[in-house]
Amino acid sequence: MIYFLCLIVLPIVGIYTQSFSLGWTPFWESVSDPLAWKAVLLTLKLALIATVLNMLIGTMIGWVLIRYRFPGRSILNSLVDLPFALPTAVGGLLILLLLGPNSLVGMLAGKIGIEIVFHEPAIVIAMLFVTFPFVIRAIQPLLEELDRSEEEAAYTLGASKAKTFFSVIFPTMLPGILSGAMLAFSRGLAEFGAVVLVAGNIPGKTLVASVFIFGEIESNNPQGAAAVSVMLLTLSFLILWLVNQLQARRSTP
Repeated sequence: MIYFLCLIVLPIVGIYTQSFSLGWTPFWESVSDPLAWKAVLLTLKLALIATVLNMLIGTMIGWVLIRYRFPGRSILNSLVDLPFALPTAVGGLLILLLLGPNSLVGMLAGKIGIEIVFHEPAIVIAMLFVTFPFVIRAIQPLLEELDRSEEEAAYTLGASKAKTFFSVIFPTMLPGILSGAMLAFSRGLAEFGAVVLVAGNIPGKTLVASVFIFGEIESNNPQGAAAVSVMLLTLSFLILWLVNQLQARRSTP
């Protein structure tokens, strides 16, 4: 309880206290700043895109890792957790080196008019990198617990593979996909280390909320930083509450 109080509760209370320390009017002026709103809306949009991609890619990878046996499977399964082990700034540097203007991919993309690094695609890729494991790790236990006899019964009754997947398997996976997606979305909203290296940080164009908060602190405006932090923190609380509701519903017989 002391650990929880000192490292979780007190910092959260401090953020809310700081944001309203000068009253409601300064707080509203901070959150209604056009640059702040553009940063928050851009973060929401790109985090949503990264989450949708995570749902698709993560579901496929989780399915392959559980249902198939192939050389290198254990290595691939271990690499899924790599974003948790690496500092996020290292992930941003990897993206910068692999997709930057001087890289092979960056030069090929530039020839066809696609700019990756220092534009929105690089931010989405950075968010994908740091949130990659969430959906995969959320659906793997569900697939392991799935009773294969239900699939066999569906095949016996004449259901096709597609019909069996969407009628029997997918409903079992759906709570894991949704809870993993919401955690990935919440994590994408707060990402800083990987994004700051590849975004370009142009106000109104590629400046995301976490980098905006960092800029406000450097500009000696803790009130503005705390106000935007409260917006993201409140949204994260709502997402975590939804995740807990999904997990409670899944565990209820």
